[in-house]
Amino acid sequence: MTPQQQLIESEARRDIRNRWLLSAPALLIILFAATGPLLIVLVYSFLTPGPYGDVVWKFQTDGWVGVFLQRDIFDDTISIADAHLSIFWRSVKLSILTTIVTLVFGFPTAYFIATRRQSTRELWLFLITIPFWTNLLIRTFAMLEVVRNEGLINTVLIRLGIISAPIQMLFTDGAILAGMVYVYLPLMVLPLYASMEKLDFRLVEAGYDLYATPFQVLRKIIIPLVKPGMIAGSILVFIPSLGAYVTPSVLGGGKNLMLGNLIELQFGQGRNWPLGSALSITLMLIVMVALLFYVRNAGSGGRGHG
Repeated sequence: MTPQQQLIESEARRDIRNRWLLSAPALLIILFAATGPLLIVLVYSFLTPGPYGDVVWKFQTDGWVGVFLQRDIFDDTISIADAHLSIFWRSVKLSILTTIVTLVFGFPTAYFIATRRQSTRELWLFLITIPFWTNLLIRTFAMLEVVRNEGLINTVLIRLGIISAPIQMLFTDGAILAGMVYVYLPLMVLPLYASMEKLDFRLVEAGYDLYATPFQVLRKIIIPLVKPGMIAGSILVFIPSLGAYVTPSVLGGGKNLMLGNLIELQFGQGRNWPLGSALSITLMLIVMVALLFYVRNAGSGGRGHG
């Protein structure tokens, strides 16, 4: 190796070392601020619940057993935790339905914005982002005023003579679904718009020139090209919907619990921190599976169109 090559290699090593030193503070913050709390939650899930909350430092797996099973307080027999399974199913079901409904409404909204003149797109995007200016709790209470018995929908239907008595919409799964769709719809529209903005609409015109129907153009041209935006929007909606707490609490009334409410219940009234920790890790694992699905599909989509 020539002296010049040695000098270049030495400078490259020095540059790499300097980069690591410069990024060390951020890496330490990530390690202690993100990984540290998760490690504490993981450790707590294997401990014994204290009598008034907190934990007793005695190894026990009852927290993980209680995620899907329950122990009888009289004879210690173990059975399926039907309540937990019902909450898991409701959380996954409502999250999937929220993702589907936001995709159904978000797709034409993003397409509409992407096909406007460049001078007016900023205005439409501005209108889409306005809900983010308002606190989530306030937006949820706004939806409560729409679906409650004396709310907007029932008042209009009664005055039009369509119904004679208010329809019970509040404190139902439907109310939670409507609230989450209202809250998370912008998270679906924005990634879809980002993909559609890059769409070459000459391909759409070519499809019509080749006598394709609008449905064929949508299925064979538009959807394949904007698939990364659809997947990204679905992940951005599904993950926060799965762990939603405020919307199910306000619109569900404490009867229609979701995973976020169940976790809060264990750390609060239930005083079973190990079970709450195990449920939190379980929720994180479900989110991780969803993210892995996104990465795999996004990667295969990129190779297919690359």
